[in-house]
Amino acid sequence: MINSQQLDETHDPARRSFVETADGDETDFPIQNLPLGVFRTAVDPRPRIGMAIGDLVFDLRRALGSDERLGLPIRRALQDSTLNALFALGSVAMRELRRRAADLLGQGSAANDIRRRASELLTPIADATLHLPTRVSNYTDFYAGIYHARAAGALLTPENPLPANYKWVPIAYHGRASSVQVGQRTVRRPLGQRPPATVGEPPSFGPCERLDFELEMGFYLGAGNRVGSPVSISEASQQIIGYSLLNDWSARDIQRWEMFPLGPFLSKSFATSVSPWIVTSDALAPFRVPALARPDNDPQPLDYLFDAADQSGGGLDVHLEVLLSTAQMRDANQPASAILTSNSKYLYWTPAQMVAHHSINGCNLQPGDLIGTGTISGPSPAQLSSMLEFTAAGSRPAVLPNGERRGFLHDGDEVTFRGRCSREGYVSIGFGSCVGRIEPVDAVIAGSKHI
Repeated sequence: MINSQQLDETHDPARRSFVETADGDETDFPIQNLPLGVFRTAVDPRPRIGMAIGDLVFDLRRALGSDERLGLPIRRALQDSTLNALFALGSVAMRELRRRAADLLGQGSAANDIRRRASELLTPIADATLHLPTRVSNYTDFYAGIYHARAAGALLTPENPLPANYKWVPIAYHGRASSVQVGQRTVRRPLGQRPPATVGEPPSFGPCERLDFELEMGFYLGAGNRVGSPVSISEASQQIIGYSLLNDWSARDIQRWEMFPLGPFLSKSFATSVSPWIVTSDALAPFRVPALARPDNDPQPLDYLFDAADQSGGGLDVHLEVLLSTAQMRDANQPASAILTSNSKYLYWTPAQMVAHHSINGCNLQPGDLIGTGTISGPSPAQLSSMLEFTAAGSRPAVLPNGERRGFLHDGDEVTFRGRCSREGYVSIGFGSCVGRIEPVDAVIAGSKHI
């Protein structure tokens, strides 16, 4: 359900930009989107805040850093090399910035100065280096995709595929913030202990043999809360500044051996990839949907997790897609193959419920903190959003167009996530892509006796 109070002139489908590539149907970044990121160029190697518009990045520090139509706190935050200070100002300031940028990038007279300074203020995204958007101090990954929880649970813990607490509490683990990286890099295959082949034998040690991806979305927090002061469910959505794509890389063999009794550790902490652009909550307002409907026999959320407005519009309709390219495919100039699709509307718990639960014990959330939703599988086999699920732990390998088979990821495989929102009466917007290519373990490291 769309809340009309969240819509304004920035969502007008008739609005156009003087940047021609922002007006095509195929772009992820029309003027109705304007996602935020951090970039640098060869000419100016300092990381700085920008906005994507068409195939260009708009330099917000140079364009708006001294714009007196914006409040001083915003202008100061635009001087930073990350988005943390800007996000700390909260959703109202973010809305002010987005409106001003939309005016300057439109086709009206307000855009005249930007047109004249286009060579200074607008850079092709292809010529820019994109950085991690925030300085991630804390990263938490939830387990909110119930279809994933059922399918993966049946493979990892068949005796108890869906934990008894799953429908009562949003389950999560604290991830490793230091290994969160922008999704445009290689991911090295991790080393670790692998489970014994036979009960009673010792574990083996070496490179992960069951490397996997997990299709998730991530969201970034704004001002946060003080220690001991929980964020209420009615206010939780205002803490969410924007969303990205997130790949929770997983070493399944290492995970199976280590996860009891305290949960995943080295099987997750080696890398988490996020897309470089953060699509703001304001830009996503037209694509709000009700929370996933619960069966009649499922429990209703406890009071601290229940808000009528969140139930009616706390979900997001984002079409998600995973593509796989192997080294052999690239050598033959063959395109990446789409191997599955899903949608963020399949989350059992809403992002607002995740925020409310995360802080209910008094835990303080901080500006720029990253939260992962958990793997977003859907109800059909084509929507099982990790290789663990859709290949049944490798027992039913996926067959690619060139005949290659994959149970889990091989060295040289490149995984690409994409996300896009579409709704009749509104301009479609996208998230760009989140990419990771698997790099083999260095033979010297893998064979070292000093590890």
